[in-house]
Amino acid sequence: MKNKELKVGLFAAIALGLLYLGFNFLKGKDFFEHKKKYYAVYDNINQLTKSNPVLVNGYAVGRVSKTRLLQQKNNRVLVELEIDADITLTRDTKAILNSEFLGSKYLLLEIGKSPVKLKQGDTLITEVAKGMFDVLSETAEPVASDLQTTLRKFNTALDDLGQFFKKLDIIVTKLQTTPDLLNKTLVTTNGRIDELAVSLKTDAEKTATLLDEMKPVIANLKIASDSLKRLQLNQTLHKVNLTIASLNESLGKLKKRDNTMGRLLTEDSLYVNLNKLLISLDKLSEHINTNPKHFFAPLGKSRSKVERDLKKLEEEKKKSAAKK
Repeated sequence: MKNKELKVGLFAAIALGLLYLGFNFLKGKDFFEHKKKYYAVYDNINQLTKSNPVLVNGYAVGRVSKTRLLQQKNNRVLVELEIDADITLTRDTKAILNSEFLGSKYLLLEIGKSPVKLKQGDTLITEVAKGMFDVLSETAEPVASDLQTTLRKFNTALDDLGQFFKKLDIIVTKLQTTPDLLNKTLVTTNGRIDELAVSLKTDAEKTATLLDEMKPVIANLKIASDSLKRLQLNQTLHKVNLTIASLNESLGKLKKRDNTMGRLLTEDSLYVNLNKLLISLDKLSEHINTNPKHFFAPLGKSRSKVERDLKKLEEEKKKSAAKK
């Protein structure tokens, strides 16, 4: 009896052990593989739970083994990770909290290039990836802003269009009264045009009669004008002939030598005498400039002294010329 009870108890213990191992195996826990534990701290884990996978480039390298709320650190959440022992993490490795389209959560490890390796129990750098709704909201914000601006401009355009239609109604109302005013103006203008036509016809008849009466007077004026033109032309020609005759007489007198002007024009004696006079005056002025004492001294100088001085001047000029 005791052997049966022992066998049943042993079978039950083995079954419970297998059940525990199978349950943990289904949760992703492998008892025969060595793991390393790392930690990550998040402000919000967004329903990340125990056994959620830890991936590197889509490959599973571990799982979330535990989560705990840190009330002493502003209610931040501590996440414990079990990573395969053969995975080497560096100091700049990031643990990015991400989610799939259907809402399941996972941690994505982005291993950096730092030469410093992390030890078991170290804390990773954390980051939260943007979800689909976050991306959609960020994308939709500028579109919504542009849409609001477009709607404001559309409302402004509608207001301007309303004011335009009001002005158009006023213009149409005024145009409705315009035909009556135009008809009245045309009737008044027609009456005045008829009166003006009658007046112009009467004035034209009077002008024609006056022109008929003025024809003899115009003919007489034409005859008188022709006579005056002929008279003035004859007087002018007579004066021109007298002037030409007088000019010919004067030129004839200039050609003769029995008068002063004729001699000046035909003989060169006056030119020769004037030329000699100018030469003498030139010499006199040069003598005055070079020997002013001969003329402006208090008692003057005798002719012999003047001649002696002139000889000295000529000798000095010859000496200076010889030196040159």
